[in-house]
Amino acid sequence: MSSRAKPVPVRPDRHDACAFKARVDDILAEFVGQERDQLLAIDPRLRPVADQLVAASGQGKRLRAAFCYWGWRAAGQPDSNAFVRAAAALELVHAAASVHDDIIDDSPLRHGLPTAQIALHEPLHRAPEFAQTGKALAMLVGDLLMALAGQLFVTSGLPAAYLSRARPMWAVLARELIAGECLEILCTGAVPDVAESLKVVRYKTAKYTVEQPLLIGGALGGASDALRKAFSAYGLPLGEAFQLRDDLLGLFGDQARTGKANLDDLRARRPTALLAETWQAVDRPQREQLTRLLEHGEPDDAVLCEVRDLMTRVGAPARIEQMITDRVAEATHALADVPAPAARALTELATAATARRY
Repeated sequence: MSSRAKPVPVRPDRHDACAFKARVDDILAEFVGQERDQLLAIDPRLRPVADQLVAASGQGKRLRAAFCYWGWRAAGQPDSNAFVRAAAALELVHAAASVHDDIIDDSPLRHGLPTAQIALHEPLHRAPEFAQTGKALAMLVGDLLMALAGQLFVTSGLPAAYLSRARPMWAVLARELIAGECLEILCTGAVPDVAESLKVVRYKTAKYTVEQPLLIGGALGGASDALRKAFSAYGLPLGEAFQLRDDLLGLFGDQARTGKANLDDLRARRPTALLAETWQAVDRPQREQLTRLLEHGEPDDAVLCEVRDLMTRVGAPARIEQMITDRVAEATHALADVPAPAARALTELATAATARRY
């Protein structure tokens, strides 16, 4: 493994998604690779845990780092390798959140691969009474990833005075992310409600995916109050649109392309806006049908098809699509107060985050 991330040519006036992803991938591969080696130096039996640390941090489009980067650039700052290291820390937050989320939802797949708790349980060949071992190890992987996010941020190479501007925001990001996850758990199994579902979306995903990365990047770069307000006006609706798209893909997407099991949301009874819109639209017989389907002990493909058909008949997916369209329009309208190069990049990122199809 190289001692330094490989430089990737950049165009300072536009967002090159592939080049930026490569920069972040290289930084994380080096940083997490070193942490993996230090774990193995403690005890070779930690290899499965160390390997999952690498696997969990090696996936994703690097959208959170990209939003952070353009928050920095919008504040008038130049391209900086040290800054990209700081922005890459947000991808470790996402990796940690994903590992924990998969444990909570008992999800078997992410990016087409076994989730951490599955990957960590299978090699152990333990008796049934040790079935929770994989989940316990995965939880600790997630905890370590969150700690490493903070370590990468403070050792990024940015001046301490810059880092001090954004350090308080990490507590806000963690608080809101945990609040959203807790609200989802508390709302699971309750009567579906659109407003409650959108609140979960805002705190569990929208803020830490778009708004907080932008605000952190802007704070590091010394953004004005007006610019920070524009970041929130853009970030919150776009983050909601991102998760609404994810909810549609979760149920209607091609598993081969999404890398996630279509039955996850049904099995976990997640309080998605898609489910809430369906619940609100159905008549009494349809609601009885939906209740029966949701209470199915172990939903299968037949249940999935029936739920999809019911949702489509009452127009719920179309309403979610309209919600996505409206939120993207609201977000891009807020870019009128953002400097041109960053506004163009953020417009491109809005499309990349929400235009994914089934």
